Amino acid sequence: MKKIFTIAMISVLISAESCKKDSDFLNVPPKSVVTTDVVFSDPALVLSVLGDLYNRVLDFSSLDNGWTTFADFGESFPSDNGSYGFVQNRSWDYGTWGTWDYGYVRDLNLFIDNVTASTKLLAADKSRFLAEGRFLRASYYFEMVKRMGGVPLITKTLTYDNSGNVVGLQFPRSKESDIYDFVISEAEAIKGTLPSDPTEKSRATKAAALAMEARAALYAGSIAKYGATTPQVSLSGGEVSIPASMASGYYTKALNAAKEIISGSAGSYKLYQVLPNLSDNFAAIFLDKSSVNQESIWVEDFKALAGKVHSFTTNDQPYSVSDEASDAGRLDPSLNLVQSFEKLDNTFAPIATKDASGNPIYYADQQDPFAGRDARLAGTVMLPHFFWKTAYIDIWGGYLLANGNIISSDDATHYAALPGSPTLVQVVGKDGPTPTGEPLRTQTGFYVRKYLDPATGSGRRGRQSDVNFIRYRYAEVLLNAAEAAYELGQTSDAALYMNQVRARAGLTTPLAAGDITFDRIVHERRAELSFEGHVLFDMKRWRIATKVWDGNPESLNDLTSNISSATKRNTQPWGLYPYKYYSPGSPNDGKWVFREVLPSPVTGVLNFRLGNYYSQINDGIISANPKIKRQPNQ
Repeated sequence: MKKIFTIAMISVLISAESCKKDSDFLNVPPKSVVTTDVVFSDPALVLSVLGDLYNRVLDFSSLDNGWTTFADFGESFPSDNGSYGFVQNRSWDYGTWGTWDYGYVRDLNLFIDNVTASTKLLAADKSRFLAEGRFLRASYYFEMVKRMGGVPLITKTLTYDNSGNVVGLQFPRSKESDIYDFVISEAEAIKGTLPSDPTEKSRATKAAALAMEARAALYAGSIAKYGATTPQVSLSGGEVSIPASMASGYYTKALNAAKEIISGSAGSYKLYQVLPNLSDNFAAIFLDKSSVNQESIWVEDFKALAGKVHSFTTNDQPYSVSDEASDAGRLDPSLNLVQSFEKLDNTFAPIATKDASGNPIYYADQQDPFAGRDARLAGTVMLPHFFWKTAYIDIWGGYLLANGNIISSDDATHYAALPGSPTLVQVVGKDGPTPTGEPLRTQTGFYVRKYLDPATGSGRRGRQSDVNFIRYRYAEVLLNAAEAAYELGQTSDAALYMNQVRARAGLTTPLAAGDITFDRIVHERRAELSFEGHVLFDMKRWRIATKVWDGNPESLNDLTSNISSATKRNTQPWGLYPYKYYSPGSPNDGKWVFREVLPSPVTGVLNFRLGNYYSQINDGIISANPKIKRQPNQ
């Protein structure tokens, strides 16, 4: 797999000989400076500049910006004392998620200008570099419009003349639709110039441009259609919101872009189907960096030998088998997410903890409650008694006695005696959950599996991991095609695309055209794309964030009912704790009982307000440019 690295630009000029006269010293070119015309005459130096621009790509969630961006939105619990604010008093600030990096835009415009002006680069190199610069610029504008709505569209290098007059540098916000149109048109313009090479993952390719186009057009179509349900989330000039009449056009563009990839015209991409165990196969999509993985389209590439690594595994590995005792278990998937993975008969149901009469169900094996479900569950989440690296993880909350009492402790090393025996024994799992909510252990009964690196030493601070972060992959392209087709009334095609993704997950009863609904579209993206940075922007573009995160507590009944509903409340992350039943002489002695538990630190609720649909443009920006309109509802 190819990789771009940012390298320090050094002079290619030969140093002056030490015997030169002192007066000649002043004529020696500086060794730390390379002029623009020199840089843009050498493809290696251009690539070094381009590498820096690639390394500055903005991702909402990524493996190298910590773990906290994944630990929100009711999908998980942050098992870290310093991050409990995610589940306490969680009304998001209006400025959350915003970006306004016109310094990066200027650097991209400069790069494009300099490549354009170069007379020394070979035509093929020049063409590709230009396409890559435009791809990165479009990608950042896509990131901006997702968060901010319409922004000033600057596609040329602006220069201040030191006159004190900055009016020429002040631009108003473009319409939100104009920014989406720019992203889409740029992708169309450059796709034919970029290589159709599935082995190229870290640089822009034709498929990467088309995947960006499909996603951007799908977002724009959703905002146009579903924005009608929130008319107060708009500005009169179109800087926020898109007319409903434009929805069909955007969905058509999304479908056509996705079809180009599906047809193979951008290279041979396909779903990853290598390992016989479907859950292991799903997890391996995010670990396999070999040419066998034809699912990933564009990635943030990491290379341990080059010193580009991340701490995702260090932060989130199971405590009992961690490489660093003080770093583990921070990202705990919630029961909310776990139970959303449907059963293999295409139905939805909570994890069964009681029978029809309300009596506890006794399980012989900790994995039994999760049997017969979508294989992506165990590929995304580490369930109790999962074998990782060298051992089975040790998740259980204590001993449940026949009288209903629980014997447990605040740490697995603190033993206690069971009734009728003086012997001290372990009474809680090494990986939690403990009654006191020990951080760095699971507090939901689960650990994350997706992106967790099983390589030896990957969880050590000194080594870390070089697992890639996948920005675009083929399964999402299929789901984007399915959604766009559904919105255009082409439900048979929508089922065709969606069933390919579902079959890979072991759901072998195909959905019929009539089964494709908005709820199904939402569910499928959640099951396939969890912890990949999609949930926030999906909820926003569908305008259901204010329903899902409505500021109300989530009761047990809320949790376990209407699981298939796209607008189901998801304001508090619940857990599922296994307890070892202790009743000597009983046929159930030693079996497992599960209980739904709201972790004790969860004292707040997720509250998404109308003003959160677009991130705040801060006062400093507006003061510097009075042409900028404020966001609605802020």
